[in-house]
Parts: sequence; C-alpha cells; structure tokens
Amino acid sequence: MKLFDLSLYLVLDPGLCARTGMVETARRAVAGGATMVQLRDKEASSERMVRTGHALKSALSGTGAKLIVNDDVEAALAIGADGVQIGQSDWSATDARARLGPAAIIGVTVETPELARLVDPEVVDYVGAGPVFATSTKPDHKQPVGFAGLAAQVAASPVPAVAIGGLKAEHVTEVLAAGAEGIAVVSAICGQPDPERAARSLWAEIAVVRWLGEGHSA
Repeated sequence: MKLFDLSLYLVLDPGLCARTGMVETARRAVAGGATMVQLRDKEASSERMVRTGHALKSALSGTGAKLIVNDDVEAALAIGADGVQIGQSDWSATDARARLGPAAIIGVTVETPELARLVDPEVVDYVGAGPVFATSTKPDHKQPVGFAGLAAQVAASPVPAVAIGGLKAEHVTEVLAAGAEGIAVVSAICGQPDPERAARSLWAEIAVVRWLGEGHSA
C-alpha cells in the first residue's frame, strides 16, 4: 500500500525561495510540518532539475516527507523522487505510470469536475484540485473556481484531492470542509522570513480544524 500524506503540500517556487533557497526552504518547512514537497521550476533545464532534486532528496531523507517533481517524468526518474505531478497538457498519467513503475506517486492537475471524473484510480493516486483563487505563482492557471468549485471537483474525483491556488492558513477550514485531504501552498511558505514557523502555523490550523471536525468543542 502506498503511504503519503497530502495534509500540507509545499510547492517550491525558485523566485520566491531565492533568499533562502529551495532546498533550505523545504528542509525548514518539513521541520515545521510539511508532509509533501513538490519541485516546480518551469525555467530549469532537466539537468538543473535533477541537481536540485538530488539535493532535496538528501535534505528530506528520513523525514517521511515525499518528494514530487512537477511535469518532468525523466527528471523524477533520475532523481529517484517519490513521484510526479502532471498537468492536463503534459505526460499522460498512463505513460507516466509505465515509465515510473507501480511504486511512484502520481498526481494529476484537474480544473473541472469533468476532468476529475475522468481520473483512473488504477493509475492516479491523487489530484491537485482548483485553482481556488488566482495566484501570481502560476500565471497560466485556469479560471479560479472558489470553494464551491473545489468541492465539486473533490466530489467528482475517485482519488484523494489536495487543494491549490492562492491558499493560506486562513483558508484551511474551507479547504477541509470542501472535502480536500490537504492544502497546497506556495507563497504561504516560500519567501516567508521563517519557513519553519510558517509551516508550523499552517499545520497547527489543520490540526485544530480536524480536531473540531471530530466533534470536539473549541
């Protein structure tokens, strides 16, 4: 059985992480509670992706956090990453699965309930659902769907979903209420003065919302 936790999913941005560096940002974020880290660098060559990926893999070793590579299946294979996140215009999930094997974690970006419904649970492990809000970290994103749109995507998906798109700690309640397993963030951790503290704040909010959801009183 594949074990991974979508609760607090950090998507690295090289620009926002420039001051601290992507590897150190990831290390600190995981120390603060981040459960998955995605290497996303649209401008990087495969060689640079692999170099950064190896450094990330070393930094995250023994933490339990999973390393996911955005789009670049060959780089993920070379890094020995835990998996990939692919968009609708990138590799097909079937091709990525064939290349990476049964143990890899494969996530697919969906932007509509119709796309979520088409996901094959025999191939795909989770979906990235949204975008909930507009965000400057991904200028080419689709029309924001809000929390109602997020809930519709989550309900249509046959696999767990992580919500993405301009999300911060104050959105945790709505994200989990929509049925998502976790929250994916970029600027809420990347570029923050203290990435560990930022992650810890997000993780604390997730824990409180889940605790209240189990019927405990505040």
